[in-house]
Amino acid sequence: MTKLTAVGVRSAKKPGKHYDGGGLFLLIRSSGSKSWVLRTTINGKRRDLGLGGYPMFALAEARAKAAEYRKIARQGRDPVALCSTALPTVREAADAVIEIHAAKWKPGGLSEKHWRSSLSNYVFPKIGSKPIDEVNSADVMACLAPIWHSHSTTARRVLQRLSSIMRWSIAQGFREDNPADDRITAALGSNAKRAQHLQALHHTQVAAALAKVRDSSVYPTVRLAFEFAVLTATRSGEARGARWKEINQPEALWEIPAVRMKGGRPHRAPLSAQALEVLATAREYETESGLLFPREDGREWPAWKMSKLAADLDLGGTLHGMRSAFRDWCSESGVVREVAEACLAHQVANAAERAYARSDLISVRREVMNSWATYLTGS
Repeated sequence: MTKLTAVGVRSAKKPGKHYDGGGLFLLIRSSGSKSWVLRTTINGKRRDLGLGGYPMFALAEARAKAAEYRKIARQGRDPVALCSTALPTVREAADAVIEIHAAKWKPGGLSEKHWRSSLSNYVFPKIGSKPIDEVNSADVMACLAPIWHSHSTTARRVLQRLSSIMRWSIAQGFREDNPADDRITAALGSNAKRAQHLQALHHTQVAAALAKVRDSSVYPTVRLAFEFAVLTATRSGEARGARWKEINQPEALWEIPAVRMKGGRPHRAPLSAQALEVLATAREYETESGLLFPREDGREWPAWKMSKLAADLDLGGTLHGMRSAFRDWCSESGVVREVAEACLAHQVANAAERAYARSDLISVRREVMNSWATYLTGS
């Protein structure tokens, strides 16, 4: 049998197994990716052991690794279990990627839980123990096909997470292609659903909705959190998780740290006189937790509580929809687009323009929020 050469390995393109001898062969997949495999026997059982991808592992390195594995196998031991250079499984690769992403996720958030849950439910049972370099598009389709149309949002997120894992594997040199790329959506077909926007009131109806909230019998800090979010045009999570240490009373500012913002950037929200009145009332319910609007047990209210309040009172819109009403009011009141978007903590313009837009427009935003509060309360 003619052995492989370094030049031959580099130029080889035909899919299949290209043998070097001693059980070592170069496996070329239909995608064009190349990886080294050693076929050997361990305790009487034939095994195909992945040695790594090419060109990360050159021919000489693959031969040396194969020799090491054969020696271990002759001793009746498992070389994959003993050698730290063995390629990670899909589950191990996922752990590594999650650890990298965790640095940018909000502390106490659900991102890691969602990643692990979706992968544990739909990926690991099928390919979790498979070496990362052996995963192909058919494997990915096998994970996603059962849920592609019945649980389309979950399926798309699983695909995105698998794609991230595969891109990490490429960067590590474990493989050369991404089997979770656009081929999957092309093969399974579109599963996109028509966007359903959160229900929003017209801005002329927000004042009446707030009056309903104030008159409701729900626990006081729920009412206060809802009103505070509307007056500051902030998101539910930002208001529910607000803490007293974020309030700059002398300057009438709410300084929200980046870790609690959806966009990952700190935000200064100017506080109107009406918003400050809400805070004054909230002081009556202050606990050791430091939350502005704590539950009776001192913990943060869950998101569904605000949604339930809006539904129970038949407000005709969600709390998030109040932000949309604010944006419409800005447009009809002649507020400059950049200022309106800054009030909502939206990132505007392209990267070059943002480099010159150093100001957060706090002074003009304060005027806008004061006008909005007056519009809602009539005072």
